[in-house]
Amino acid sequence: MKRVPIFLCFQLLLLNVSAAKAQTTVPVEYQQLVNKLIDQRPLQKPQKVEPTSKLLEFAKSMLGIRYRTASSSPSTGFDCSGFVNYVFSNFGFKVPRSSREFATSGEAKKLEEAKIGDVILFTGTDSRSRTPGHVGIIYSINGDEVKFIHSSSGHAKGVTISSLGDGFYKKRFLKVVSIL
Repeated sequence: MKRVPIFLCFQLLLLNVSAAKAQTTVPVEYQQLVNKLIDQRPLQKPQKVEPTSKLLEFAKSMLGIRYRTASSSPSTGFDCSGFVNYVFSNFGFKVPRSSREFATSGEAKKLEEAKIGDVILFTGTDSRSRTPGHVGIIYSINGDEVKFIHSSSGHAKGVTISSLGDGFYKKRFLKVVSIL
């Protein structure tokens, strides 16, 4: 077996390392050009999310996270608007943080025109006050049955899926707004 001088082995090793580095290093000029193009691109409206979207799957992944007043974090819990805000924000949508602000956001719709992914607004626990006090995301529509995912301070005490057909929510219903 032939012996290869250590010096030659060392040079081959350096050559391989520098070749690998060259493949992973992006020239500064190219990085600057890409950054300039990114800065100059027109802002695009987020694309519409399909009913079977990742947005709803993401929301569903938080089922059971506890209710917590004035919170919008999965580690500490959610209030209703904190939950909706957290879900939409994770997909690049800028939405309000309070249920009252949702009333003037997006495009208002009749319940019959609602789509999966729309935000549904309710009064607070006093249904006589027609001021928004609770929000959720429409999760499914099956005929007349509308289900929504939300963070409830009621019996469920956390992120849950409820039906609009429940008398409690039906009498508190205000409107639907489309954010997508």
